Parts: sequence; C-alpha cells; structure tokens
Amino acid sequence: MSLPKHEFYSRQAATIIKNLEKRNMEGYYCPDAATAVQTALSLMPESSVISWGGSMTIEETGLMEQLRSRNYTLIDRMTATTPEERREIYAKATLADYYLMSTNAITLDGQLVNIDGAGNRVACLIHGPEHVIILAGMNKVCPDVESAFKRIKNSATPPNTIRLDCKTPCSVSGVCGNCLSPETICCQEVITRYSRVKGRIKVILIGEEFGF
Repeated sequence: MSLPKHEFYSRQAATIIKNLEKRNMEGYYCPDAATAVQTALSLMPESSVISWGGSMTIEETGLMEQLRSRNYTLIDRMTATTPEERREIYAKATLADYYLMSTNAITLDGQLVNIDGAGNRVACLIHGPEHVIILAGMNKVCPDVESAFKRIKNSATPPNTIRLDCKTPCSVSGVCGNCLSPETICCQEVITRYSRVKGRIKVILIGEEFGF
C-alpha cells in the first residue's frame, strides 16, 4: 500500500476516533494487523472469559490463533453438537468478560452499522458482555449511515452468503435483492450511535483491508 494511502487512513481514523469519544466509545488506530492483534490482547487480561461473533477480520488478522494459544477461557459456539448446546453457548456468551467482533461498517461520525442473521452478534454488541472489542479494516469506513447500509448490502452480504452457502438471490446474482428468503442473513439492522456504558465498546481501526 502506498505511503499516501497509509497517511490518509491514519488521518481519517483520527477523525473517527474523536467522534467515537463523543459517543462514549473508545477508538484505537493500528497501521497493520500485527499491531491490532497486540492491542486487542493488551486490553484482555489473561484468564478472561472471551467469546466472539462470526468475523472474517478476526480470523484474517490472526487474532483467533493468538487467543487459542493463551490462557483465556473461550466460549466457542462452533463446539456445539446439538441445537440445545448451541443455544446454551449463545446464552453463556452474553456473560463473557470480552466479546470480539468486527462491524459491517463504521461512519465518519463514529456510528457502527451492522446487519445480522441469527442476531447473536448484534445482541452482544448491544447488551450483555462487559466489554466489546471491535476490529475493523479501514475498508469498512463510510461517509454516513445511508452509504453504510448500501455498502453492507452490496459489498458485504453477497460474499458472506457465498461463504456460508446460503440459498439467497444475492448469492446467485451478487446483487442485493432485498429478499425475504428463508436463508437471508439480513434479519436485523442495527445502528449503534452511543454507548450507554462509557468505554464498554472499543473500536480498533486497522490501516489495511480485512473482511467483507
């Protein structure tokens, strides 16, 4: 990536971080994935209970690998073998010390915009875990809420339905059809404009592109 683009990301992130502060959220800027992972780990003391929502960013940055090699108690829904176990794990995740996720989009004025399928990810963002740590590449930045939803529906949801093998119109055409398909992953639309608990939500912006 060119030096001007790195500098652009840095300056843009500084603007977003100031706006996050106004919304009772904390922001950090890291120029690369390695720094972002170390920042996230520094915020979570060993022996903490940690869970997470589905996120390509967490995988791509290497954070998941680091979590599994350290002294944390991990609540992983992928270990469930029955619907009952999965439901129990979802419930336990709401009591985690730290919940990790990305955001589908973040606006320049510091609002988090997400669309979810099952709703477990946005549920934990809204309420439950004591701390929420969000990792987001600067490719997730949008000028405003309207453009954020357009980005999600046209650039994030279609590849995610392909990844998850969902039978939806966008998985076939690559274009959002605003569908009501039984397998749609666009069930919940959530805008986080303010954190009631100061500093509960921490956003780590990464000067690279990750996720969809």
